[in-house]
Order: sequence, then C-alpha cells, then structure tokens
Amino acid sequence: MASPDRASGVGGSPEETELSITLTLRMLMHGKVMAGGSGHWGSAMPGSSARITISEGSCPERITTITGSTDAVFRAVSMIAFKLEEDLGAGGDGVSAGRAPVTLRLVIPASQCGSLIGKAGAKIREIRESTGAQVQVAGDLLPNSTERAVTVSGVPDTIIQCVRQICAVILESPPKGATIPYHPGLSLGTILLSGNQVRGHSISE
Repeated sequence: MASPDRASGVGGSPEETELSITLTLRMLMHGKVMAGGSGHWGSAMPGSSARITISEGSCPERITTITGSTDAVFRAVSMIAFKLEEDLGAGGDGVSAGRAPVTLRLVIPASQCGSLIGKAGAKIREIRESTGAQVQVAGDLLPNSTERAVTVSGVPDTIIQCVRQICAVILESPPKGATIPYHPGLSLGTILLSGNQVRGHSISE
C-alpha cells in the first residue's frame, strides 16, 4: 500500500518535501463510482499532483492506485472522499438529514496489518478514538493475494485524518516478504494467462 521510496516530494508541504517520501495507496472501489476513468477523477482533483490509475475490467470493483508525495496523496484521498459524499447527497431525496458517512476500502499487505492493529488492538483503537472514524481490518486475505481490506468510514474530515495515521504506521512498518497484489474479479489462472488485463490507465499518460 505505502512505499517509503525516495523522491523529489513535488507538490508536498515543506515538511513533507523534506521527508522526500513517495507514497502509493491502493483502494478498492465500485466500478460505477469510478465509471469516468482516471481522466475524470484527475480533472476533479486540480489541487493534487498525485498520479491516479484505475484497473481495467468489467467486474463490479476496481483497484484505484494513488501515487505521489505524501501531501499530494492525502489531497487526492480528501478530494475523493468529498466527491463521494457529494454523490451520496445527490442520490438522496433532497432532504438534508446530516452528513452521510463515506466508506473507503484500503488494500494493504497482510504483513503490515499487525502493526496497524497493534498489541491487543491498541493501535487501531487509538486511531479510531483520535480521528472519530470507524476502522475495520478484514480477517481474511483478499482472493489470490497476500493483501487485506481495511475499511474506513466517516465524514470526509475524519477519513482523511484516519488515512494519514494509517499511512504513518504503514511507512514505519514495511511489508515483509513478497506481496501478491489483489486483482478484483480475476482468478490466479486469468492473471497468469492474460496479464494485460490488469494494467491500468494513467491520467499522466
């Protein structure tokens, strides 16, 4: 999910640029939400210099990958969260009943989930209490992968703070061993035989 690679830190705040960290965040989202493709979401995020790719395929869910400086990635996540909240509001009956909670599903290597949960669940409890967001780490691996889904729910303001804290933990605890990434709707055999199907579109291409 997160890669502590050294980079130029383009688009980051002064403290983020000093760290020169490139962050890669993977999220599992419904295909209908991402129907506009990378270009649509890129045009909706003029304040973020993050690179966004969306996996191909006709399955109900897609993997959205956001790469850039930590600040750029957090800006992109914030914009996605607010856009999802806006879409939820537009789908209602027009009567305001408070802000509807938004849900994001992060995809994280299973070897990093222990650090995220913490001893006796202490770390994840701390994140929940400090951000006000709901966080759940799936107990099972995603099919044909070594990754798990981490579900984050709340209003956009709490989600972005929660994602920041999750990423901080992940950057401090690199994945152990090889990671087999999750590809929605593809069996292991399909991945081996038709690798071109898992390539994504990039807004920077």
